[in-house]
This record gives sequence, structure tokens and C-alpha cells, in this order.
Amino acid sequence: MKIRRFSFLLVFVLAGGAAFSQDIQRLDSSLDQIVPPDAQLERVATGFDKWLEGPAWTHDGTLMFAEIPANNIDQWSPHQGATVFLHPSGYQGSEPYKGPQPGSNGMTLDADGRVSVAGHARRNVWRLESIDPHAQITILADLYQGKKLNSPNDLVYKSDGSLYFTDPPYGLPTQGDSDPQKELPVNGVYRIPNARQQKPGAPPDRDKLQLLIKDLGRPNGLAFSPDEQFLYVAETARKVWMRYRVQADGSLTSGAVFLDCSSDPRLGSPDGVRVDKKGNVYGSGPGGVWIISPEGKHIGTIQVPENVSNVGWGDKDGKTLYITASTSLYRIKLNIEGLRY
Repeated sequence: MKIRRFSFLLVFVLAGGAAFSQDIQRLDSSLDQIVPPDAQLERVATGFDKWLEGPAWTHDGTLMFAEIPANNIDQWSPHQGATVFLHPSGYQGSEPYKGPQPGSNGMTLDADGRVSVAGHARRNVWRLESIDPHAQITILADLYQGKKLNSPNDLVYKSDGSLYFTDPPYGLPTQGDSDPQKELPVNGVYRIPNARQQKPGAPPDRDKLQLLIKDLGRPNGLAFSPDEQFLYVAETARKVWMRYRVQADGSLTSGAVFLDCSSDPRLGSPDGVRVDKKGNVYGSGPGGVWIISPEGKHIGTIQVPENVSNVGWGDKDGKTLYITASTSLYRIKLNIEGLRY
């Protein structure tokens, strides 16, 4: 396969920021329909502590993202830059947290514009009833069969209002399967039926929480195809993206490897996942953001000079891909509108 590279300018929109060249790896001509020839990757905010996550564009025209080691949810806008929106976002104990990731993790919006949060070190899934740090919080999930969740990592809504989330142990103190606080034997993928319809402040209906997948080592980011026939799940442990067929009742079958990136030695692994309206998949992976066709072909990579954690669609037209990385927030303007949940 012939690899074409297109150099573009990486622009720092920070005071005193330098500009330098960076490549978009073009592996297939179909990428030209997605990434414009004059595309510019911008680093819009930097200087954060080790690991950002969960970018979610709000109806207010701001981007919410998690600063996990600082136990913050931050908010970025083109006019005000980045500010702390909520602290603590995850762990709420009075003693110092004993692990490296005390904060919350992935975020997504429901059809009403409310932000739902993977609580990570808080060990639950919760919803903010308005874009206000003092807004009412509704717990959507916290226990499965009477046992605490591990540390919910990422989440996505289906159009029927059900919410799917992953639950690896990264938010526990040791981040391992033998952590003394780990109560569940699996690192699962779950479904909360009618999560959107849960009344503000009402407790979760714990008996209805469904464990859909229990054979993955480290399930991470997840996203639906445009027709909701498939659910993509990033499996960080094996460095693969999985694809499952979605049944009429919301259950998942026919799980198979969608794409394997384990042979790529570059920094990065499958983590956050998003999809555009044409069905192309965007996932953090080795070297940056992998762009994958609906058929499972790696057609290009947005190469980012840091380890990428997650991606999310933003701006008014939904064509800007926001990228969270180790210490910085990036964005790039693309040709196709993304699916926003």
C-alpha cells in the first residue's frame, strides 16, 4: 500500500506559542473526502496535569472535558479559554486519594442536552440536570447485583434513551483486577434502560441494570454506528476495536474484532471512540487519532504530538473534532459532520 503524507501547520493559539509542521498520515484516497487539504490541527489549551478525557460539546457552545488527576471537570470556550467547572468531579472522600486517577472520566449529552458523566473514581454514572456546577445531580447507576461498579470509564446514549457504559478498573487505587476495592469479577459493558427518562433526583432502578459484555480485559470508549445496528468498543488491553451487533431489545451479539492495531509500535492505544454521519470511526490509537472506514479499514491517522485519550464532536456545525491528550486540548476541522449523542 502506498502511503501519502500531507504536511500541515500545527497552530498554537496560545500566547507566545510556536508553530511547527506535523503530518496527517493518508493511507487511502477516501481520506480526502474527510480531511480537507488545508486542515489545521490547533492546540487550543495546554499545561494540564498528565491526562485529559471525555470531551463533550454542550448546547451552550462550550466544551466540557475531564482533568482526571486534578479531580476536575473543566470547561473551554473560544472566548474564555479553559476554566475549572467542577471540583471534585470524581472521588469525594476527605482523605487523599490513594490512586493516580481520582477524577471523573468520559462524558456525553442526552437528547435534552444534559451532561452524563462516567464517575470513574466516584464509581457511578451520574447526570447533571443543567450546565451549572451547582445543578442537581441524578445517579443513573452505581451497583450491579448489590456490588459496587469498578470505575465507569465512558458512555454513549442510544436513540431510545438507554445508556451504555464501560467499567474497567482504571479509577481504582491500583487500577488492577486484584484491587482490594474491586467487588465485581468482570470489567463489563452495561446498559441502563430508559436512562434519559429517569426523573431528576430519582434513585437508579438497580434491578434493571444489564451486563451485556463480560469477556473483555479493559473495555474503554464506545460509540454506535449511524443506524445503531452496531456498537463499537475500544479494548485497550488487546489494542483492538471490537464491533457488536445491536439487537432490538438493546442486547449485543456477534462480537468480533473490527480492527487490530497491536502491531503498531507508536505511543497510544484504543481508548475514546466517535463516529461521523457517514459511518467512519475515529479512535485514539498509536500515533494519534485513527480514522477507520465502516468496513474496518484504517484509512488515515491524525498524528498528534502527545498520547491521545479521547475525541468528541463540537462547534455549531458538528464538523470539528476535539481531541484530548496527555496535557493538551486540540481540535481539527473536518468535512463530515459527526454523530453527537
